[in-house]
Amino acid sequence: MKLKEILNGIETTSVSGCTDKEIDLITFDSRKCRKGSMFIAVCGAEADGHKFIPDAISAGVSAVICQEGYDGSCDGATFIKVKNSRIALALAAANFYGHPSEKLNLVGITGTNGKTTTVTLLYNLFNSLGYCCGLISTIANYVNGRKLHTDNTTPDPVTLNSLMAQMVEEGCEYCFMEVSSHSIDQDRITGLKFKIAIFSNLTHDHLDYHKTFAAYRDCKKRFFDELPSDAYALTNIDDRNGEVMVQNTSAAVKRYACHSMADFQCRIIEESIEGMLINIDGTRIWSRFIGRHNAYNLLAVYSTAILLGAKKEEVLVKMSALGPVAGRLEYIKGGKDITAVVDYSHTPDALENALTTLREAGPDRMLICVFGCGGDRDRSKRPEMGVIATKYADRVIVTSDNPRREDPQEIINEIRSGMDARARAKSLFITDRKEAIRSAVMTAPEGAIILVAGKGHEDYQIIGTTKYHFDDKEVIAEAMNELN
Repeated sequence: MKLKEILNGIETTSVSGCTDKEIDLITFDSRKCRKGSMFIAVCGAEADGHKFIPDAISAGVSAVICQEGYDGSCDGATFIKVKNSRIALALAAANFYGHPSEKLNLVGITGTNGKTTTVTLLYNLFNSLGYCCGLISTIANYVNGRKLHTDNTTPDPVTLNSLMAQMVEEGCEYCFMEVSSHSIDQDRITGLKFKIAIFSNLTHDHLDYHKTFAAYRDCKKRFFDELPSDAYALTNIDDRNGEVMVQNTSAAVKRYACHSMADFQCRIIEESIEGMLINIDGTRIWSRFIGRHNAYNLLAVYSTAILLGAKKEEVLVKMSALGPVAGRLEYIKGGKDITAVVDYSHTPDALENALTTLREAGPDRMLICVFGCGGDRDRSKRPEMGVIATKYADRVIVTSDNPRREDPQEIINEIRSGMDARARAKSLFITDRKEAIRSAVMTAPEGAIILVAGKGHEDYQIIGTTKYHFDDKEVIAEAMNELN
């Protein structure tokens, strides 16, 4: 593709050199630079891409985009300066791959909790309706049933547009994706055209990055502020920030709720540990999911499907057959009628949702909670999660999550600081996550429910900067086998 075509729509402050060159690769990773490629220097969280411009030049790149203020030389390469190289990267990627998002029905969901479950269920639903689909999620990316590895909730712009280009090439009509607050703030989704944007909820999370709740909220809101007029903004108005999200959007606003008047409504009629009977827009269906948070997730799925033109009766029939998403209230049955539940809940609200759901589903059964908090992340939520765990569970085991570069014991101490004497009396503090899970299983009384929270689908544990294999479900299964 011609460089001048890649630069279409990008606000440049200066261009030195020829723009009629052919570019066959765009990248912000200097290690991928080669002859015929374009390097875009981006300021990252841990490194400034401008430091690697000399490496890109040495590799023979045809063009370099950087932010104004860089005063180095770019001998032999066309040198383009912009005000914001992150925005330039996103627009260049969309141009380079032919704006694939415009050729798909692109649905994005943002919010603190429920993103992965909602997009995965939408992907499974539309597959079952006979459509070719793509999925971009925390767990994995899928292109027409083909699974691809993922590192981030929302990938970088080059990866995003490359994935969507593959979807278009393979005949996909729909793409369902998670939209994280980081991706909004870092302009990863700039240049994408969304058909529907969904807001799930907003609770305490990522304050290590955003610093204040207001900044976190406003970042989410920006997703809706930038929607085109021919899109839908679908918002959960039972959340106190639901209306805030859409107050400045140009999109057509649709609302869903379980406790308020809305365009789409749902209520739980009855539930047990096996599932729940719900009423969605006047029709009862049985679902294999439990908990009010999943009622919202299912309602978001239903509402989106209807807005995309699917037929109500067919959607509800297919929804009743949908099963739990990996690591989201995923059950493992064992001896002594023990049920272990693996869940990704790693925020105060998500942990509370999981514990109250299990408490309501098994009110006469002992509830045990195993959890920890990630290192190098928002520290302020740690004491709060300690309070929540001991409020709802009969027994608590505090352990490591992904400690990363922090001391695991210090993280546990911060969780413990939120507990009073009564809460500490029913808690154990075991740094080794495997031993913590084994202890919960081996000491659980007959009929107990064990929630192992925090890591969900993850099959690794990050200690320091090293990623080790670790799967909560494997550890649970091994311990339960010993009980049999």
